[in-house]
Parts: sequence; C-alpha cells; structure tokens
Amino acid sequence: MTTAPYIGRFAPTPSGHLHFGSLVAALASYLDARAVGGRWLLRMEDLDPPREEPGAQAAILKALQNYGFEWDGEMVRQSERHEAYDQVINRLLSQGLAYACTCSRKQLEPYQGIYPGLCRNAGHDTKDAAIRLRVPELAYHFNDRVQGPFRQHLGREVGDFVIRRRDGLYAYQLAVVLDDAWQGVTDIVRGADLLDSTPRQLYLQELLGLPHPRYLHVPLITQPDGHKLGKAYRSPALTADQATPLLLRALRALGQQPGPERVDASPRELLDWAIRHWDAGKIPRTLTLPEAQIR
Repeated sequence: MTTAPYIGRFAPTPSGHLHFGSLVAALASYLDARAVGGRWLLRMEDLDPPREEPGAQAAILKALQNYGFEWDGEMVRQSERHEAYDQVINRLLSQGLAYACTCSRKQLEPYQGIYPGLCRNAGHDTKDAAIRLRVPELAYHFNDRVQGPFRQHLGREVGDFVIRRRDGLYAYQLAVVLDDAWQGVTDIVRGADLLDSTPRQLYLQELLGLPHPRYLHVPLITQPDGHKLGKAYRSPALTADQATPLLLRALRALGQQPGPERVDASPRELLDWAIRHWDAGKIPRTLTLPEAQIR
C-alpha cells in the first residue's frame, strides 16, 4: 500500500488579524507538513462577509511572510467556491439527505445546541430557510494524533446540522469538507476548539464519497479568564519585530525544545531548525493551554 504525499493547509478566517493562538496553529500545520517534505497550502475562509474585518486578509498574508512562512501554490478563497457548495447542497436536497429549516434561534434556545428535528419532515420551501443535513443515529469516532480517541453520537449530541444558513451564507462544516477534498488535503492540523466538529465532517465525507484525512488537534491557547485568544478578547496582532520571540514561544507551546542559542535566529532560520527537529509526539495532550504558562 502506498501512502499519498502529505498535503497540509492553514485556513485562517479574516475576521481579525493573526494573534499568538493562530501562530501556534499555523506553526504546527506548517512544521508537520514540511518535516516530511509535504506541501503546505493557504486557504482564506472568508465565508462570512459581515464578520470580515477590512484589511484583515492582507494583514494575515503579511504576518505569515514576516514570520518566515512560505506556502505552495496560489492562495484559495472560499468566497470563490460558492458554485461548488451550491451543487452539493442541491444534490443533498434532491436525495432527501438535507431539508429546509425555518426555526428561529429563540425556538431552539431550550435545546442547548442539539437540534431536535422540528423541521425534519415539514417540507418547507428552501427560500428564506436554513438547509440542514439529516444525521444518522450513529456514533462517529476517530483517533486524533495528539488528543487520542474521540467519539461523538451525531443524533444525540449534535442533531441535524446547518450546511447553509438562513441568510444564504454557507456553513463552515460543508465548505471545509469540500475544500479539503478538492485541494487533496491528507492531513488536517488545527486548534482543539474544532475537535468536536470532526465527526460531522467525517459523516459528510462519507456521505459524499470523499476520503478521510488524518487529524491532529493542537491545544487551544487561552487567556486567564479561560477564553481562547481571538479578536473578541483583544488579543494583540502579530508584529514583525516580535517574530523570533513569538515563534520561540509558539514552539515551546507545541512541546518543542529550541535552545537559548536560537534567540538571535531570523524567523526563517528558526523555522528551518524547527522543521529538522519537529516531533508531533511532544505536543501536549490537552485541549487548552493557558498563555501565561508558556515560558
């Protein structure tokens, strides 16, 4: 049996600039690909224009370049993939695997995020409605390369999930599955906040006859109040003058051991060292990692 050449990717959302948490995720995916001579792709997950911050896409690209990252091929934007998403949604609707849902957020509040199937057999028109995928009463499980075995019962723990929102915007779960398959991604390395999305993606892959990539979920970097680093909590944007110290810190967050002699390295020199010494087995097996604990 031959193994497909490694293809990894980094897929930021342009709702804000890159911060330390995004750097840790980008670094893990980059090193995991480059350490085995694999390709590393860049995809802009610009599915939600109302949440996009003006100038964020350019700032993300600039930050990656300042920190020494090099990606293969042209960057792909999800905003240019709408036709592909539509084709799959129409196919799922015609096969009876998806349906229109007119439930409001208020109606769904009592169910604590688990969709109870209210519109499953209602036969609503797809205009002015969300589109949900029917899920089976099955448990999906996979073995994460860092977090270990993970199991989720789709019917009991998630329910039928949205693949296109009521406002017409496409859902992350659908777009990520289609784009990873289209780009030939073999290995997905991302933050542990997306661990519980994976069974939904496995089910979609199975339904559409797409291959299952391998998964590696790195610890989510959190603030003292427990929230993840991000735009909502004013995490500072990555600046060019902090590239080497922040890359060193990100390596330590991933369990790697850059010595004190690396403090004067350029970002590119540091990445080259990290590629040669990358060991995914040293990544802490935890879902969250407080930023204050990373020295």
